[in-house]
Amino acid sequence: MKCILLCAGYATRLFPLTENFPKALLEVGGRPLLDYIVDEVNSLDEVDEIYLVTNNKYTPHFQKWADEKNNKKTITVFNDKTTTNENRLGAIGDIQFTIENAKIDDDLLIIAGDNLFTFKLRDFVDFQKSKGTSAICVKEEDHESLKRLGVVETDENQKIVGFEEKPEEPKGKYAASAVYLYPREVVPEFKKYIDEGNKIDAPGNFVAYLYKKMPFYAYPFVGQWHDVGTHESLARVNELYSKKAENK
Repeated sequence: MKCILLCAGYATRLFPLTENFPKALLEVGGRPLLDYIVDEVNSLDEVDEIYLVTNNKYTPHFQKWADEKNNKKTITVFNDKTTTNENRLGAIGDIQFTIENAKIDDDLLIIAGDNLFTFKLRDFVDFQKSKGTSAICVKEEDHESLKRLGVVETDENQKIVGFEEKPEEPKGKYAASAVYLYPREVVPEFKKYIDEGNKIDAPGNFVAYLYKKMPFYAYPFVGQWHDVGTHESLARVNELYSKKAENK
């Protein structure tokens, strides 16, 4: 199994903090945000390589972090060569860029580098193995919150039967996180998706495309999940994780 960490966004909502420094390396509770994600990935024996995809602007920062981290699983940093928010590849474009450059032909775990979560990836991987097909982590949210999120609708077996981005009237009860696991045979679907001219930005667009073609399951996790995208959300998780560090 391979893991891709998506870190190529320009995080414009967090300027000036991220004007010359990547969001995923901002400190949360005294550690780079990305360290918490990598700790979880390290817990999976199945993962033998980690690929981090970023842009030209942030590549030196991530390379320095990876070199100094000396992680037990190899972390390879890929530069997608984009330079601004205007010419970025988009998340799905970056996934395909990494698949091609790393020559990935394996099960693929994909995680957004700005997502903090407290559930165990081990449980998610076990769930995906039990289904034998693609899976996404989801969290039950209240009706009003769902209007601002990607909403996943499932049947009684947690198979996805609907997906909508920020719907006015959510049909499902689950919010999509940015943690996905695709089996080896699904990996070529990313290129097909792009070749068909579909949107290459938010990775949820690929979920909406794929569940109509083949079985795709939602794993409802128990625990916290934070999408660190604004100054407010960064301050909130920093306070939360600082308290956790103090209580250790």
